[in-house]
Amino acid sequence: MASTRDDSSRNGVDVAALSATADAVRGNPAAAAFQFRAHNEWISGTHNRGTIHDYSGGGEERTHERTFQFDADHPAVLAGRDNGPTGPELVLHALASCLTAGLATAAAARGIRLTEVRSTVTGDLDLNGVLGLDPAVRNGFGQITVRFTVTGDAPADQLRDLVEHSRARSAVLDVLTNVVPVTIEVATV
Repeated sequence: MASTRDDSSRNGVDVAALSATADAVRGNPAAAAFQFRAHNEWISGTHNRGTIHDYSGGGEERTHERTFQFDADHPAVLAGRDNGPTGPELVLHALASCLTAGLATAAAARGIRLTEVRSTVTGDLDLNGVLGLDPAVRNGFGQITVRFTVTGDAPADQLRDLVEHSRARSAVLDVLTNVVPVTIEVATV
């Protein structure tokens, strides 16, 4: 993605808004508490549809400017109809999007103009776990690899440092690499 030329915006990041957000959180740590939400509805078979619209943050309920919907499914080889990516593929996308956003934001804050950021994220999954065929095999990815290509107006070591900074601050990477308590509640009708 090409960067913009406006000094108040670098790499499409509003630098003044980024600074104002950091200052607001420094001045009021409670403003840092956000709750993001994803709503999901089963369609048929392994096909389901996610909707993301509402969240809370900065001490109030909020909504995105528009509602985001996306379908998830399994490919035919996994008993689905391929109406969308699988849940694990969405996790890989979430990791790529979080790392990329963090990299672009760090570059903007450091005055580095980016001209290209591309990544490929791969996850190795053994179906023996998911299918319950081998209790010694985990259900999720056994390994995830992220490969970046980054081009910008800074030396290679500074561009690599942007990726490292993003890795260190990524919320999605943190979720994937640390134990997060998950509570599942069920209502039946």
